[in-house]
Amino acid sequence: MPNIKSSVKRVKINTAKRMRNRIKKSELKTTLRNFREALDAKSPETPEMLKIAIKKVDQAAARNIIHKNAASRKKSQLQKAFAAMKAE
Repeated sequence: MPNIKSSVKRVKINTAKRMRNRIKKSELKTTLRNFREALDAKSPETPEMLKIAIKKVDQAAARNIIHKNAASRKKSQLQKAFAAMKAE
């Protein structure tokens, strides 16, 4: 446990930020899982799910929860999977 007042504050702030980031990352994973399930089921709402998933990925990248290159790669994978499903 830190002794310096500013260090104590930083620990509290870091804990709050870590919790916020974990929640956002969990939401992102849930959205991606829902999209993959809709994709496998060939659901008619898959295009809307794709739009939501891409939005969540962009938001996570904007908040530095995931790296911007990882976000770009993930969006590309989602769009490629959607295009493959559509082509079938």
